[in-house]
Amino acid sequence: MVLTSVQSPPAISDDEDILNALSAIDQRGAWLITVAATWGSSPRPVGCLLSIDADGRETGSVSGGCVEADLVERCSKGEFDCDRPSLVSYGVDAADANRFGLPCGGRLDLIVERVESAQPWQRLSELISARGAVLRRLCLDTAEVSLHPNPASGGPEFVYTQHRVERLFGPRWQLIIIGAVHIAKHLVPIAQSLGYRVVVCDPRSERLQEFAIADVQTGAEADVARPVADVEAAIELDSRMPDDCVRALADDPRSAVVALTHDPKLDDMALMQALTSRAFYVGALGSRRSQQARRARLAQLGLSAHDIRRLHGPVGLDLGGKTPAEIAVSIAAELIACRYHPKPS
Repeated sequence: MVLTSVQSPPAISDDEDILNALSAIDQRGAWLITVAATWGSSPRPVGCLLSIDADGRETGSVSGGCVEADLVERCSKGEFDCDRPSLVSYGVDAADANRFGLPCGGRLDLIVERVESAQPWQRLSELISARGAVLRRLCLDTAEVSLHPNPASGGPEFVYTQHRVERLFGPRWQLIIIGAVHIAKHLVPIAQSLGYRVVVCDPRSERLQEFAIADVQTGAEADVARPVADVEAAIELDSRMPDDCVRALADDPRSAVVALTHDPKLDDMALMQALTSRAFYVGALGSRRSQQARRARLAQLGLSAHDIRRLHGPVGLDLGGKTPAEIAVSIAAELIACRYHPKPS
């Protein structure tokens, strides 16, 4: 019997953060906690992860409240040092929910695994390093784990039954922005706050340099100035032609591409590549009239009607805003909508 099955990816714990933490544990081991099921108004969706190492350091989250502190204490006392995974529930009654800061009526069922070695997690990390996906299947009766690289797309990303837990692990979500323009300066920090790796692509070297300098100046105003040479560590800058950049980076279902240059030569190059890729979102800046002209050009260049229908243009949800910052917010809003409520292709 399937107790929980969801299509949407977990929203909180980034897989890379969890994998990095578990790949670095020492001989004392660690614990991995998974949100298996929720009832009522739960603070975290199913599939979210929390790792706790032998020193009590936490990565990820399962509640955002007092549950994590209780789990750290129980792990330190050896309560979950078992041969098989443990099922733990929080919020089983109103008093319990209030004690752990859960919303009224909220309940969490958690699976707690004892992690003895970093090696399996290093292996899992290697498998997704090339932006692939891996389904991890855990048998709750025996603690046996199997890994299934590159499963068929379209299946549930999290399944919980009485006998097993399946969770899809994948690379960090990423946003490829075509154009080192004003809107991009606002969109970058918003996307990063949502957990995206962000790459700004522009073959115009002077635009990239201006973008880097502006970012450093913004950091200085916030008293967190960084040298220009360090900007790429936070915002990856790519000077390749847009189609080359998209081809190299964005052919997976956790990537999004947004064309913002307002230069048809550059934007169309990116869109030609992105619309035939597996990117979950492809958008382009421009008025409705310019979008009609763009779609006609893309058809003349050989794109199918199916591919052209994937284009979000004008880019972003129609929130009524006009300023660069407001447009950036509308783009981020549409990214969220398309990520969690994908439409059939």
